Amino acid sequence: MKSYLKQYIDGAWIESDGGSRHVVINPATEEAASEVTLGTPADVDKAVIAARRAFASYSQTTREERIELLGRILTEYQKRIPDIAKAISEEMGCPISMAQTGQAGAGLGHLASTLQALKNFAFAETAGKAHVVHEPIGVVALITPWNWPMNQIVAKVAPALAAGNTVILKPSEQTPGSAAIFAEVMDAAGVPAGVFNLVQGDGPGVGTALARHPDIDMISFTGSTRAGIMVAKNAADTVKRVHQELGGKSPNIILPGSDLDKTLPGGVGGLLLNSGQSCIAPTRMLVHRDQYDEAIEKLSAIFAAKEVGDPAKEGRHIGPVVNKAQFDKIQGLIQKGIDEGAVVATGGPGLPEGMTKGYYVQPTVLANVSNDMTVAREEIFGPVLVVIPYDTLEEAVEIANDTPYGLGAYIAGDPAVAKTLVSKIRAGSVFINAGGMDFAAPFGGYKQSGNGREFGKYGLAEFMEVKTVIGEFA
Repeated sequence: MKSYLKQYIDGAWIESDGGSRHVVINPATEEAASEVTLGTPADVDKAVIAARRAFASYSQTTREERIELLGRILTEYQKRIPDIAKAISEEMGCPISMAQTGQAGAGLGHLASTLQALKNFAFAETAGKAHVVHEPIGVVALITPWNWPMNQIVAKVAPALAAGNTVILKPSEQTPGSAAIFAEVMDAAGVPAGVFNLVQGDGPGVGTALARHPDIDMISFTGSTRAGIMVAKNAADTVKRVHQELGGKSPNIILPGSDLDKTLPGGVGGLLLNSGQSCIAPTRMLVHRDQYDEAIEKLSAIFAAKEVGDPAKEGRHIGPVVNKAQFDKIQGLIQKGIDEGAVVATGGPGLPEGMTKGYYVQPTVLANVSNDMTVAREEIFGPVLVVIPYDTLEEAVEIANDTPYGLGAYIAGDPAVAKTLVSKIRAGSVFINAGGMDFAAPFGGYKQSGNGREFGKYGLAEFMEVKTVIGEFA
């Protein structure tokens, strides 16, 4: 069992001030994977003091100095990819092959994208006769989730530092190992003391203290909509900037007359990736009624053939979900779907055949779903697809938008037809016959999926204040 019992504050690993021990369970073995000390508001205070002190000098660094720093971080990060991947695999159950590529690799992608954005960013411009400058906000708190640990950590840390801010990172207590290794990367890269701080902890203990702290200028949060609402409420009294990327229930419209052998696999892959634990996963598939039965048959075959197995082994299988609470939630939602009239086309409740332990979920297709069912309204966050029929494209758009979320949407089929629907879809990202992310393009949601944008120059701009200078300015 790995131990991460200290906090990284002001350039040093220190004991927590009153923290408590927390054990992370490997979801594949149900045995202890790691232990961490859950921090306290006193730890947060120390980190804020360090970050505030460091901001005075770091905020005055030049573009070139920050480019050089990010370059060093990237170099050190590359050295630790195997360690980061192993920690992610053991703590959240992601198969090691994907943990090394999609999970740990995302950190490299964001560092490279941020470096390019920083090199080209216009820190000064004119507006009428005024001079407008973009400046760092100050001390920024970053709260990140467990499902894509490095993706969300680096997507926030890199632009925050590139903009000249100092940061305090609180990763999920479900995946503390990769965050601790990332702090070692920052230390090895020579990030100045106080510029980057790591306080491990849970939401009630550390997250709330960060959101409420009067000397924190901004909080960037990724997680559930429910938790995001609490962060915003806790931050309100200090009027700090709140940036959020929250939940999703993304529709996937399969256009009428599509070749199902071409259009279905992409949506399935996007859902099953990471065992369904992605906020932007295409979890609601909308199929024209004329092709609905055929689609259910083909989807059932694809899902039934998807291997579920040990995340420590190389391969293209999916692993377990992150913990027992998540497993129980998914099982409850599958049963809720059945109770409300959905039909299990393949998969269903219970462990996959032959498995007696681990939080493994059967890849499941639910047919005969209407958009008012619980499984079509709530995030399941597992390898569960709901398939909803439609009769017209107008109805498909209406169903797609009939959700409190608006993070992503997918359209598969004739691109000329798909283009006519894009402006009608209320979502931050629309994927047409494609599912991959572009780290230079803005990422974020409409409605209850959050506010603000991440990635590339858009993410960099989120971590800056805009100052207008009027009058003589040489």
